[in-house]
Amino acid sequence: MNSEPSEEPEQRHEPEAAGRPVGRRVLLGTLGLGALGVVTAPALQRGLEGFLGGVAGKDPTGLTGLLPNGGGFRYYSVAASVPHRTAADYRLTLDGLVDHPRGYTLAELRALPQTRLVRDVQCVTGWRVPGTPFEGVRLSHLLDAAGVRPSARALRFTCFDGTYTESLTLDQARRPDVLVALRMRDEDIGHDHGGPVRLYVAPMYFYKSAKWLSGITVTDRVRPGYWEERGYDVDAWVGRSNGRSDEPTS
Repeated sequence: MNSEPSEEPEQRHEPEAAGRPVGRRVLLGTLGLGALGVVTAPALQRGLEGFLGGVAGKDPTGLTGLLPNGGGFRYYSVAASVPHRTAADYRLTLDGLVDHPRGYTLAELRALPQTRLVRDVQCVTGWRVPGTPFEGVRLSHLLDAAGVRPSARALRFTCFDGTYTESLTLDQARRPDVLVALRMRDEDIGHDHGGPVRLYVAPMYFYKSAKWLSGITVTDRVRPGYWEERGYDVDAWVGRSNGRSDEPTS
């Protein structure tokens, strides 16, 4: 699924058929640091996650996502590489069945009313990160500003990794716990966690919270996303989908 805790529980990495082998020293060192994350104090957790995120970006085997990480985020990507976006070159487009399509810069998104949510993050692969703060603009606010047309039924999300996509129904997208997120764990969302802007769908499995968000298109029907085309449930309520019985996150 999608990243995190793209980290994260969301995206799972599909190994390339002819990926470069990971050096023995790198692999052993990574395994040692992964095991260390299980027994060290929580203060070291973010540093370990950052290390694993950096290694995962150069790991064509997908082994990094299997390492122990002390209850933190796992790092996955479905693209061989992901370009970085800064405040200077980031744009989020909102188009499709709306009266006022437009693009947002990062500064414009930051200037809008912000909502803070603290929820557990649950990956469909089984790991959970409790009490994770996210902050951003309610997706419903952007939809209201765009003027959604009566024929609209759903949304399609695209990402600047060039590969990942996601979907929500219009009713799901209008929930107050669905954000276009700019901050995570009380800091700006970094690249490894899907920044500078990602989707956050609090009550659903983390693959719905698409990283590296670049486009929102309002559509007349649901178009299944990347992992949904590969067997995951389109409606991904935590504990009520994908054959899992996890405790709800909200």
